[in-house]
Amino acid sequence: MRKTPGLVVQKYGGTSIGSSARVIAVADRIKRSLQTVDRLVVVVSAMGSTTDDLVALAHKVSREPRGREMDLLLASGEQIAVSTLGLALQDRGVPAVSLTAAQCGIRTDGVFNLARIQSIDTRRIQGELDGGRVVIITGFQGITDSHEITTLGRGGSDVTGAAVAAALGAEACDICTDVDGVLSADPRLVPDARRWAEMSYEEAIELASSGAKVLHPRAAEICMSYGVPIHVRSSFTDEAGTWIRAGESIMEQAEVVGVTSDKKVAKVTLLNVADRPGIAAEVFEELADRNISIRLIIQSASSESRARITFILDEEFVDGALEALDRWKAEQLASDVLVDRDVAKISIVGSGLGSTPGLAARMFKALAREGINIDCISSSEMKVACVIASRHLERAVKVVHEEFFKAQPQPVAGVASTGA
Repeated sequence: MRKTPGLVVQKYGGTSIGSSARVIAVADRIKRSLQTVDRLVVVVSAMGSTTDDLVALAHKVSREPRGREMDLLLASGEQIAVSTLGLALQDRGVPAVSLTAAQCGIRTDGVFNLARIQSIDTRRIQGELDGGRVVIITGFQGITDSHEITTLGRGGSDVTGAAVAAALGAEACDICTDVDGVLSADPRLVPDARRWAEMSYEEAIELASSGAKVLHPRAAEICMSYGVPIHVRSSFTDEAGTWIRAGESIMEQAEVVGVTSDKKVAKVTLLNVADRPGIAAEVFEELADRNISIRLIIQSASSESRARITFILDEEFVDGALEALDRWKAEQLASDVLVDRDVAKISIVGSGLGSTPGLAARMFKALAREGINIDCISSSEMKVACVIASRHLERAVKVVHEEFFKAQPQPVAGVASTGA
């Protein structure tokens, strides 16, 4: 992809602009950025808890708020944010223009509440940049070919930032957030978690997919596809954070790059399922038709040609799945359906975990020493994930992180990746 020299896209999350004082601080930061950046596009989320407040409002007036009207409601949060930031920049003498996703041609498919970006018409953005203005764009949303407003799901502003950076050929996509970069664990659980100076796209995607909240996995996938480096950094300082780009994985002696955790999951178990070809396809095709993503699947055979299917999904999708679950039970596809919301997922992530003997065993032993039972296990080349009772999660993250990072030296800038 052809790069545009001097063009950077910055994305600011809701915490970064969570109050008028923080909007002003971000405006000052953007003004400083213009001393080193020729052209700047800024993507913002809704301010603070605005999206959560709008969701709560929707639930007060509707038993199942979703679809077109829900997207129209949620999209209003980002429109407030971009216009407020635009006013703050203009007050500081910085020429700026705020645009909705529709105004700058961000086209999505027609899946309400979980849309995907299909294309971006960059002519309006380029025209504003040519006019010497900072362009501020609403994250998290787009518009369909039939002019319906859609939203991209939780964390969708990261996706907008990455897609805009790719479409414009930006030199970098800065993800400005409330932490200093990509850390080895959630700093709220592990205060001494280590910041990586660099890592590969693949490692960042696996960390994000496993529960690290610092970056949306779809954003990292887009940037990897178009070769746009990502810089995850603090919104509150001008210090360097973590660079994510193509190249070698992190240093070989640091096989595990992160311990991730996710408490917002649920476990569903189908008991006494007919053990015949096509049953699993029927179950998961119906969930896919409802736009429900599955994190982990385990099927075990039992006696008398019956089986048990267990899967993990995001907690937010449970209510949407209940209708299908009740029907499966009524139609005797399964003798019973159990839903357990008191579970959490902990993972170790790194390059070559699947080909490095002993790493999974070290994780399991660390949990066993604390008397923490493992419910389900899933593994891949870059991840080992365990499902445990949610009440143990904080302690589990601490002991597993200590197991892999206690004796490791602090990473040195520039050694984690050889990518350019």
